[in-house]
Amino acid sequence: MGFLKQNTADIDFPTWSQGSRAEKIKPMARHWAEVGFGTPVALHLFYVAKVAAYIFVGWAIVISTPGIDGFFDVTSWYAEPIVFQKIVLYTMLFEVIGLGCGFGPLNNRYFPPMGSMLYWLRPGTIRQPPWSRIPLTGGDTRSAFDVLLYAALLVVTAVALFLGGTGPDPAVGSAVGGLPVWPIVTVLALLVVLGLRDKTVFLAARGEVYGALTVTFLFVGTDMILGAKLIFLCIWLGAATSKLNRHFPFVIATMMSNNPILKSARIKRKFFADFPEDLRPGRPARWIAHFSTAVEGLVPIVLFFSHGGTVGAIAAIIMLCFHFGILSAIPMGVPLEWNVFMMFGVLTLFVGHPDIGLGDLQSPWPLVLFAVSAGVVVTGNLLPRKVSFLPGMRYYAGNWDTTLWCMKPSASAKLEKNVVAIASMPAAQLQRFYGSAEGAQMALYMGYAFRAFNSHGRALFTLAHRAMAGHDEAEYMLTDGERICSTAMGWNFGDGHLSNEQLIASLQRRCQFEPGEVRIVLLDAQPIQHQTQQYRLIDPAIGEFERGFVKVSDLVDRQPWDDTVPVTVDWQAETDQATTP
Repeated sequence: MGFLKQNTADIDFPTWSQGSRAEKIKPMARHWAEVGFGTPVALHLFYVAKVAAYIFVGWAIVISTPGIDGFFDVTSWYAEPIVFQKIVLYTMLFEVIGLGCGFGPLNNRYFPPMGSMLYWLRPGTIRQPPWSRIPLTGGDTRSAFDVLLYAALLVVTAVALFLGGTGPDPAVGSAVGGLPVWPIVTVLALLVVLGLRDKTVFLAARGEVYGALTVTFLFVGTDMILGAKLIFLCIWLGAATSKLNRHFPFVIATMMSNNPILKSARIKRKFFADFPEDLRPGRPARWIAHFSTAVEGLVPIVLFFSHGGTVGAIAAIIMLCFHFGILSAIPMGVPLEWNVFMMFGVLTLFVGHPDIGLGDLQSPWPLVLFAVSAGVVVTGNLLPRKVSFLPGMRYYAGNWDTTLWCMKPSASAKLEKNVVAIASMPAAQLQRFYGSAEGAQMALYMGYAFRAFNSHGRALFTLAHRAMAGHDEAEYMLTDGERICSTAMGWNFGDGHLSNEQLIASLQRRCQFEPGEVRIVLLDAQPIQHQTQQYRLIDPAIGEFERGFVKVSDLVDRQPWDDTVPVTVDWQAETDQATTP
């Protein structure tokens, strides 16, 4: 890959462009297997600089705290509870502004590189309440009240970052103490009210991590440290449990081939079964998938119960290496600062307070919080359609809700015209970024290849044929549902849970799509207790017209370009309704 220029696939464009979608994905998939997306080195350095800026600003905020002295005298203050509290709130602010997960070109955000606050400070944009039956949460249009709530969250969180501590707390060996209660309660209240009026903001704030940790700040003495440790344990065990599936090796193979540090094409090919004909995960990818799952599922238990010592130190080092490994790969979706935060948490909680454990429990509240978080994780694995992959903690497991929107140019024009948005449609952004329709189309198919490398991609592209049945597929542009969320709501992070019937209804009310203008594939994640994935096919103008399921075994046995996965149809609308031109 070049420093400023993207490494693109070597194809004869006129010939390539005449092929079917599967035929066009094939050379892109082979290119990805050897090179990855081909991201310029300068762009990776940009993300490294962003992580460095995040660390530096957080460091400066901590040092501004009264009683925290010595910029480089880290060992004297890194375990202070107020330091952990401020880093939690700072990272949540970083995320909810839009600078963290999902930022920039590696999440297909070009102009502008973020949405979030650019949308959520603007009345008239789309909001999506999780339970609209709750009083005062109905509707899907952001009002001045919603804008004020979001602005208040930003302001109160920022103010909390520069407050002093409440005084010495001998129970945790603190000379400074923690933050006052009032900003903690205010932040939590605003986050809850905002989340009830717009689930997108709550998810963007990573409420399942930083919101839950902020709750622990209300606990007294050792309960705060213990509660935070239990949340970390829930995150690790939840993520590890969700990776006990047949999808995760596909994630590893795709991520390693896109790793900017691992430059050798010869080594990257080893992550696939038999390059270039068989691009299913090879033995190294499967070994790394199983080993990393074991690390994430077992080492945190040792870390939690070891109470320091040599065993605790080894466990801490392993978890630091685990998160640095993810960070150094600069994965698509760029959850970079989150991994830095997890590394900081290992140090401040488990190294700084190794002796605090269940024996120091002063109240039942840390256990109650852990039970609630774990309950959401369990529900998310059993009923993935009901719980986003974020609170369900199915992080990078290769198993989350995904969607594919098949749109005619007229539908894209309606969306551009009738939806209050900052970003243009993905195809327009690609063409502007790459400077030509040819470059944009190649980049688009590299995106298709990325989706197809994941096991669910085979199902999405197979089901797209069924969604467009009775229509000329050449008339449609296929767009990942995440990109629709990015344009319409200002945020996305691998979450097909946002691109569901609720968003479809909101866009239909605004755009009045005609029958056949838009066809949508909704594919649920795999419930942990079943080996199938449910799907729905929807036309916004006429509603759902087919539902059924695909078998996971059929997905994992196919190549990325194979869009002939067997489908079991449970229900289908009348033919004339489903294929109305």
